[in-house]
Amino acid sequence: MIELEDFEKASKRLEKVAHKTPLAYAPVLSSKTNYQVYLKKENLQVTGSFKLRGAFNKIASLMEQGGVEGVVAASAGNHAQGVALSAQHFGIKATIFMPESTPLNKVQGVESFGATVKLMGANYDEAYSHAIAYAKENSLEFVHPFADEDVIAGQGTVALEVCEQIKGFKDIKTLDAIIVPVGGGGLISGIAIAAKAINPDIKIIGVAADGAPAMANSFREQKPLNTKSVRTIADGIAVKNTSEMTLDLILQYVDDLVTVCEDEIASAILFLLERQKLLVEGAGAVGVAALMHNKINLAANSQVCAILSGGNIDVTMLSLIIEKGLLKSERKMKLRVTLIDKPGALENFAHLMRKAHANIVQIGYDRTSTDLEFGDAHVSVSLETKGSAHQEEIREILTKNGYKFVEVH
Repeated sequence: MIELEDFEKASKRLEKVAHKTPLAYAPVLSSKTNYQVYLKKENLQVTGSFKLRGAFNKIASLMEQGGVEGVVAASAGNHAQGVALSAQHFGIKATIFMPESTPLNKVQGVESFGATVKLMGANYDEAYSHAIAYAKENSLEFVHPFADEDVIAGQGTVALEVCEQIKGFKDIKTLDAIIVPVGGGGLISGIAIAAKAINPDIKIIGVAADGAPAMANSFREQKPLNTKSVRTIADGIAVKNTSEMTLDLILQYVDDLVTVCEDEIASAILFLLERQKLLVEGAGAVGVAALMHNKINLAANSQVCAILSGGNIDVTMLSLIIEKGLLKSERKMKLRVTLIDKPGALENFAHLMRKAHANIVQIGYDRTSTDLEFGDAHVSVSLETKGSAHQEEIREILTKNGYKFVEVH
């Protein structure tokens, strides 16, 4: 059983390497949600994620018990960097197994801390199997990303900081709820146990991605349920199999567990980037997504903290997420418009868009598609727009002028 003392010991160990990340009030998000919202910025942690806390506490515990020659881990990115930096700190070897599809920037990030990276398997679960086998064959310690008491104690230090930092805000002594991203369940287990040891009345609410619902389904049915596959832009919480260890803790300490869809995650990333000036990965943004899209059921004006668990996002993925976010927030519109294929037709269409104050940012012209009638052409166009009213105006202008069009999502 993990006690408050375990979190305090972990916090002491982490003073050597981890940042005490900022806790900040979010006025715009508060006005949008009718809660008083604070953001815990673990995206600003040394390795860009909370994962350093658990990895370092685990390896520090091993070193205190007599030491190890090296450690092995499996990770798609954040846990890998935490293990690599921790091993470097103690001067031991780290071997990290990552899926073959891992972006180059994440591989380089792990290697920059002196770890050896082995790209094996099509996904995390396959990389995990290779890592377990390698650790056994070489008599090395495997550092699990979440199903380990020392790892959970390290992650729970986030709650100690939040509960202390909130006292620094005027007229606030405690929080009503903490909202936590959920994948394997290590972070929410640690936060829930630590926070409720300090304040038994606090609500702990988990948020998972619709595309990785194993823990959410298991919470609802109160038994371990795995999924056949995962697919989400929140790769940091894309866990296929449910850990019985963390599920038991979640069922005991967590008050609710909700899910958010891909568009909601994308809009939250874009909101945090634009309005809070924070670069947050998909997993780190799910709590804000749940708040923005009314997935959290608390009393009005509740004091709420959302954990921004990480900020390690691939640049290519970021561009796709921004695109999704712009479409979701109705600041971008994609159309396929049918024109008569004759001189001046495209110019006339562009003139209409100028009258509608819609900026054309991308355009393509196709006169060869098999679904076109003879003498017609398709124009694929992306427009910058100013919200739902502006988009409706564009639709009316096109319809009034006899254009056939479909919206592309």
